Formats: sequence, structure tokens, C-alpha cells
Amino acid sequence: MKRVAIPVVHGKLSEYFGQCSHYEIFEIVGGTVTNSKLEAPSNYDVAGLPDWAAQQGITDVIAYKVDKSIITRFVNNKINLFIGAPVNPPAILIEDYLNGRLKSDERIIREITSI
Repeated sequence: MKRVAIPVVHGKLSEYFGQCSHYEIFEIVGGTVTNSKLEAPSNYDVAGLPDWAAQQGITDVIAYKVDKSIITRFVNNKINLFIGAPVNPPAILIEDYLNGRLKSDERIIREITSI
């Protein structure tokens, strides 16, 4: 089973992983969404978000931008990051993910890592 987290604000992907109203978490089994739920971590400390995601069993995160200082923490928790995803509603993003159309944007990765 995979668990994919998408940070959401105003019904669309938040521009920053740690700046959202909630996370929509999709459970995927055999290429099909079996469940989705909305979660808001009780602690909005950006540095703690990778650990929170790991505690939720998150395997993948779809984001536009992620603070450079926490990327390694996601990697250490074995959480895959899709960075630079289009600012679309979660349903469209998860459909792209399931169909193999979701790719990280190299331009956004360079922008994040060069700051």
C-alpha cells in the first residue's frame, strides 16, 4: 500500500509543503485509491513535518515547493518527493500520479536547492 500526501490550500496544491490548511492523504492499493482523508498535523513546525509524515505512513509527497532544509529528512524517512507539481486540485494530481504522468519539475528543484 502507498500513502500519498498532498498539501492543500483553497482546494488546490499549496505552493509550500508546510504552508497549507490541511493535507489530503490518499491510500493506494494495486494502482487504485481505496481511501482518502484530510489531516492537519497538530504541530506545524516545518522541521517536524517529515517525521509527522513518516508517522502517518506516508510513502510519497506531491508538492510544489519544499523547504530545502527538510528534503534530507524526507529522504531519511524513505518518503519520495514529487517537487514542482502543478497547482491543481488533489483529485487531478492523484490521477496524474496513478497514471505515471506526474513528474518533478527540474526548474523548481534547482530554484529550491540553489537558495
